[in-house]
Amino acid sequence: MDRRDVAALSERIDVLLDEVQRRAEPEVTDKVEELVRAVLSLHGAGLEQLLARLDEEQVRGVLEDDLVAGMLLLHDLHPDDVATRIQAALDSVRPYLGSHAGGIDYLGLDDDGVVHLRLQGSCEGCPGSTATVRLTVENAVLDAAPEAVAVDVEGMVAATKQNLLTIEPFRPRESSEGWHKLDLVTAPGQLQKLVVADLELLVANLAGTFFAYRNSCPTCSSALQHGVLTGDQLTCPRCTAVYDVRLAGRALAPIGAPPLEALPLLPDDTGWKVAVPGRQPA
Repeated sequence: MDRRDVAALSERIDVLLDEVQRRAEPEVTDKVEELVRAVLSLHGAGLEQLLARLDEEQVRGVLEDDLVAGMLLLHDLHPDDVATRIQAALDSVRPYLGSHAGGIDYLGLDDDGVVHLRLQGSCEGCPGSTATVRLTVENAVLDAAPEAVAVDVEGMVAATKQNLLTIEPFRPRESSEGWHKLDLVTAPGQLQKLVVADLELLVANLAGTFFAYRNSCPTCSSALQHGVLTGDQLTCPRCTAVYDVRLAGRALAPIGAPPLEALPLLPDDTGWKVAVPGRQPA
């Protein structure tokens, strides 16, 4: 059963329970709910006994399966607490966000289910940080902590400071707004042009770490796929403006030039995916 089948089955269960609650007599509804609780308790007991037979390395191995990890969370059997899971999720996305995620601090989960984060350092005030953090952190927190209902991010650009990001628990990754799958073949030290949702993207491979940007120079509006990539620095082939690819596309020359438009790029089970704000997956 793949992820789409799991998501469809989960949605079907929700629909059936909602229909029972709306149409059935109260006595029938109570019996159905009791049945569901009994089945879940039985499954939870079985999982608990299974985990007791596994060593630490084996438990960590099964946690790599998202469905299994989700089931353990459902039955309160996951070996990591919420703080550990969220911190690990943030650590996992940092290499794919340049400087945006380098300054994200986890502040805690309050009694209302709101995860509090602080955006600071090189992230703070970056024009591209709003879309990057909204799409990427929402996705990471959703995977790591389905008990969370929202994310409160301090330190965004002035227009969206203290932005409250609503998250719907248990939403599959593939349905997250704006995420599109990619096939990356970029060799280390090379650039790759891709078209996603009618938008030209530029992917740079810096020693095995990928970074994605809009394929347009902010200084002269020319395409960048034929630019020169030297270490972490990308030079525009037309106006010779220089950008730091690793540090969220910040302009190194000319001084004061706008940065490249960064796009969140993350690995998933089958390859890679990129977040394109405002553009739904096909």
